[in-house]
Amino acid sequence: MKKDLIQVAVIGKSVGLRGEQKLHILTDFPKQFKKGAVFQTQEGEKLEIESFNPKRGTVKFTSCNNIDDTKKYINKKLYSTIEDTKKNCPLKEGEFFWFEIIGAKVEEEGRILGVVKDIERISSNDYLIVKTDRDLIEKKLPKIFYIPYIDKFIERFDREKRVVYTKSAYEILENS
Repeated sequence: MKKDLIQVAVIGKSVGLRGEQKLHILTDFPKQFKKGAVFQTQEGEKLEIESFNPKRGTVKFTSCNNIDDTKKYINKKLYSTIEDTKKNCPLKEGEFFWFEIIGAKVEEEGRILGVVKDIERISSNDYLIVKTDRDLIEKKLPKIFYIPYIDKFIERFDREKRVVYTKSAYEILENS
């Protein structure tokens, strides 16, 4: 799998007889699933969208004209390139893609707390999963901790420096 690919959906079971399938979306940008958009599977096969019905959560690819054509795609993961994602998913001021934040350092008052290992959505909140800095682990602090991505804990994210600046996150680490 190429490093510049992002998983955006999982293809589900067939719906009807004309080649439609359920689409389990794993992104905050469902508008990218439109006629003519091209995605790829984990094997690198390109799939072009013929139609997408957001109300029903179904998709039809140009290569699927009947129920038999859909079978080979059931449970396949769909990927987009980082470049296409940035082009097709405009962000508002102060918004960032998860792939920009994952791998960023977490810093509080000049102290490196760790690196963002992943992001997890729990209920309606996103949580940074932080791999604790080695120096702090040596002080018997947990190897991994979660920081809610809310104003109370996140001051800002510097996209250029790839640093998440926090406040009160060290307290979370100490109490984990």
